[in-house]
Amino acid sequence: MSQSTPFQAGLPLVLRGGTVLPMDRARRVLADTDVLVTGDRITAVGPRLAVPEGTVEIDASGGIVMPGMIDTHRHMWQTAMRGYGADWTLTQYFVWYYLEHGRAFRPEDVHAGNLLAAVEALDAGVTTVVDWSHGLQTADHADAAVDALQAVPGRFVLAYGNIQQAPAQWTAAPEFRDFVRRRVTGDDMLGFQLAFDVTGDPAFPEKPAFEVARELGVAVTTHAGVWGATNDDGIRLMHEHGFMNPETVYVHASTLSADSYHRIAATGGSVSVSTESEQSAGQGYPTTWAIRSHGIPVSLSMDTSVWWSGDLFSAMRTTLGADRARQHLEAHAGGETVTHCALRADQVVEWATLGGARALGRERDLGSLEAGKKADLVLLKNDHSPVSFPVLHPYGHVAFQAQRGDVHTVVVDGRVVKHEHRLLGVDLASVRRTAERTVEHLRSALGEEAWADGMNPDVPETKVLDNPYTYTDYRSASTHGRTGGSGVA
Repeated sequence: MSQSTPFQAGLPLVLRGGTVLPMDRARRVLADTDVLVTGDRITAVGPRLAVPEGTVEIDASGGIVMPGMIDTHRHMWQTAMRGYGADWTLTQYFVWYYLEHGRAFRPEDVHAGNLLAAVEALDAGVTTVVDWSHGLQTADHADAAVDALQAVPGRFVLAYGNIQQAPAQWTAAPEFRDFVRRRVTGDDMLGFQLAFDVTGDPAFPEKPAFEVARELGVAVTTHAGVWGATNDDGIRLMHEHGFMNPETVYVHASTLSADSYHRIAATGGSVSVSTESEQSAGQGYPTTWAIRSHGIPVSLSMDTSVWWSGDLFSAMRTTLGADRARQHLEAHAGGETVTHCALRADQVVEWATLGGARALGRERDLGSLEAGKKADLVLLKNDHSPVSFPVLHPYGHVAFQAQRGDVHTVVVDGRVVKHEHRLLGVDLASVRRTAERTVEHLRSALGEEAWADGMNPDVPETKVLDNPYTYTDYRSASTHGRTGGSGVA
């Protein structure tokens, strides 16, 4: 990656005169306000700040300054296949990645996906991403994933997973332990989690993997409440064995019962909502409308660019739309009319920022603009767009009006990584070539017919996939007696 940048390392930075969304409890909007960054920290937020000599100034007038966004669930290794699965269902996703072609990914292909995804995230103002990396078939794949993340000036969490083996198997492998020893060093820019699912099998074959997570002192992130794949039995088993805790992130959680939501709430866990994914692929109706009354913390995520967009503006917009649509639908079914929206724009902006920080246990230093916190922030400003003005309702503007092209400046850990709509220190031509080599390899490995068929799926009714997890014969109770199947993205 190129390291050229017009911003000199070590100099303080001030964003002048923007509309600042600090994401505090009062949901204040601070007009004509400055944000001062010194080193890797925010040192002051206020109007017309006095700054040290030599401070670099960025004109934020007419723009919105907000915390860097945080994506708590993205399969980054799949990004070189951007848009390939646009017409997939979860069944087709599982058939392609889990059963037929996932093993064709070499370490360099995982590296290519992670590299492209990491750059894409920064470009969209997503300063922290959880890499839900369940394509790590070998330690070489895991090393390749981390190498890519560390080549990009963003903040990442490697959620280590392997869809080709049982969680109890890969977490017990000596090469996994060696990887943890070598690569999980406490680097503030690279966190670590374990990523695996709980099928609900009464034998609880995932228990040894939870024990490894406990031994290592790391969080587990798991696809929960996914139609036909993971269900209330998995939540109950986790709870009965004492493996539900505040660090656990439940992805999707769309088809769980009130009992499971109570268990999540009681143990302090959070839900990562991927609305574009849930409303398209079939995990279940996007979760927020069901869990609002349970007080479960929420973060947002994009899932995978093999299907959907890679920015959290889409996540905010679709989450508001899905939640409000369900609120109206439920009211209309009872002959009633909704007169007040239960979910507000400021709430989804919080979920995209501070909600992600809470889910990762980083609320103390990420997710809001306060003196002393890490300098991860975004300036939304586009003087060339008629959509950039007027800014009357800043939270509503972020949630419904803003988009990737409005991301003017991105700062991560005090370092300017994007300015005036252009990434800094990133050789996009090299990233493109890396992704193209992966596409060429996959097309060659699959053959042109299989490649084309995968992109234009036609799964016959007789091809049932009611259990994508090959390490157990257990079938989810929700799939019994059905002829269709499903899976998890």
